[in-house]
Amino acid sequence: MTADLTLLLPLAVLWPMLLAGLALLPGWGPRMLTFLPLGPLPALAAALFAPRDTPVALPGVLLDGGLDLTATGAIFLGGAAVLWFWAGVYAAVYLRRDGRPAAFALFWNLVLAGNLGVFIAADIVSFYVFFALVSLLAYPLVIHDRQPASMRAGTVYLVLAVTGEVAILVGLMLASFGAGGAIGIEAVRAGLALPSAHPAALPLLIVGFGIKAGLMPLHVWLPVAHPAAPVPASAVLSGAIVKAGIFGMVAFLPLGTPAAVAGNVLMILGFSGLFLAALLAVGQAGAKSVLAYSTVSQMGLVMGVLGVALAAGSAPATVLPAVALFALHHGLAKGALFLGVGLAPLCRRAWRWGLMAVLAVLGLSLAGMPLLAGALVKSAMKDPAGALGATLIGLSALTTAQAMARYLAVLPKAKPRRRPPLLMALPFLALAGAALWLPWLLYADVTGKSPLAADLASKLAEAWPLGLAVLLIAGAVAVGLKPPALPEGDALGPVQRRAAALTAAARAALRAGSRSLRRSRPRKQAVIGEDLDRIEDIFREGAAAAILLLAIAGAVVAASLI
Repeated sequence: MTADLTLLLPLAVLWPMLLAGLALLPGWGPRMLTFLPLGPLPALAAALFAPRDTPVALPGVLLDGGLDLTATGAIFLGGAAVLWFWAGVYAAVYLRRDGRPAAFALFWNLVLAGNLGVFIAADIVSFYVFFALVSLLAYPLVIHDRQPASMRAGTVYLVLAVTGEVAILVGLMLASFGAGGAIGIEAVRAGLALPSAHPAALPLLIVGFGIKAGLMPLHVWLPVAHPAAPVPASAVLSGAIVKAGIFGMVAFLPLGTPAAVAGNVLMILGFSGLFLAALLAVGQAGAKSVLAYSTVSQMGLVMGVLGVALAAGSAPATVLPAVALFALHHGLAKGALFLGVGLAPLCRRAWRWGLMAVLAVLGLSLAGMPLLAGALVKSAMKDPAGALGATLIGLSALTTAQAMARYLAVLPKAKPRRRPPLLMALPFLALAGAALWLPWLLYADVTGKSPLAADLASKLAEAWPLGLAVLLIAGAVAVGLKPPALPEGDALGPVQRRAAALTAAARAALRAGSRSLRRSRPRKQAVIGEDLDRIEDIFREGAAAAILLLAIAGAVVAASLI
């Protein structure tokens, strides 16, 4: 029976790929939106029933790689499968009048396959292929509506995704070289802890995974990509796809061996993002932008704790269960909050009050209100965070609560004569219930501790930052104080302006040079000018060419470093 259940691991990846292939068949494409919920079902079954730490060999596939499900990976896999399932149910209704259903179903299933594959890959080749799949093929989901804002967001997303892929590729090549050419994830991770490991390998992996996880200042793609994507795609982007970056750190950080420099840098950047991103969320005008910055903030908390553990050489068993539980709660809660954005225009009167009540509870859970699941998982994160980290996690309730209040304030207004469809309301309620219930259900099994062991009085006393946040919010509402308006992408604005200025200057210089040369050889220079324009179009619009060039550059850099 055990041998049969291991087949659930390859099926978890192959099944959504099959559904993606069906989306390409004539006549099937528009219908495939209805089948979106089926994609993650084998992965959910694997998370529940597949044996742990039992590798599945794939001879002849990706350098004879394989799949394996660890205890930590099972929580990531199960949480992602639950989110993708309910988001698929929601998407089937939300996009029923969409003009490109086949394209959405195709890339949805391909990204799903990559996302699930990251959590069960046993070697670096399989891991990288799955990670590239989830990173690069999410681009069509971001630009799905083809609006100018979405196309700009897609450009930012693609540039950072490719940059992250190159950093991960080079980092994995260096790490494998340092491990004697091994490709197994465990062997590569052990090699990173050796004195002979290449000094650039670990920083490159942190940068690559940090881009995907929204590590400040590498986070700028999240605030522009999340608002651009359709609501169900935003839900999985924030709730599941971002977790691929976190799981990359979980899989490759050499926990158990002190790495003071890398760990302390990760800790500082992570905890800085925990507070700065939440404050930036307060200044956003759109609900999805607020949630995007909130994701940066919450992932900053996770990476800050991982940084503390890496610097101190903490054993994986003391860190990973808490990280997995936190990721599970955040993924489900944030998925429900995003789905709530799509429900808000459809809810009036009693429906609106009910929606706001559930969203408020989810926001308070993320902030760490005692007796809610968020407080439970945050308490688990405080143990490996050290004294300073535990204090910062407690204080973060102040900024997280303000961000969630801002989210409620900027939700879309209700439209007249509308009521939410059952198959949009049900996924929202299911994810909200799972976010508030599953951490309590799994806590004892995952951590080995009782969720009721903590003293309630002490937990209430530690919640004073949340109480202060409530007072500040009430005071701001009473006096009519409004937060400053901040643009999406924050640090991206100055960079884009500088790039635009440099591009304009380069084009002006090119035109001036062309005019000067045209006087002597007009026909030839006209041809050259047309060729330059054509080359510029290719590099601006040809994503595949850019990816190929960066991959080649990464391989050259790796070869020179080795």
